[in-house]
Amino acid sequence: MSIFKIKINFEEAGKEPVALDIAKGDSVLDVCMDNGIELQHNCGGVCGCSTCHVYVNKGMEHLQEISDKEEDFIDRAVNPRINSRLGCQCVVINGDIEVTLPDQSQFLGH
Repeated sequence: MSIFKIKINFEEAGKEPVALDIAKGDSVLDVCMDNGIELQHNCGGVCGCSTCHVYVNKGMEHLQEISDKEEDFIDRAVNPRINSRLGCQCVVINGDIEVTLPDQSQFLGH
């Protein structure tokens, strides 16, 4: 199994970046859930909402290609950018990546 590195930055004040391992075929959401990092996923990680929205800073070419369905949900995300992806759909295929998680405290229920 191929293991790569993921650097996770946080927009939320007071949270330091972390560097973790990510296996080929794993998503950003998988790594967050496995490591106790809060990343909302109201649909359960099936590309059915936009709450796991992240920004890919480096390594977009190392992720599975974006689907039309994912693009539709990104349009509904809070503050989408050109480098926006859904964490559940950011599946690593062949290299290291770096992402930024939007401030999770903006979601209802906190």
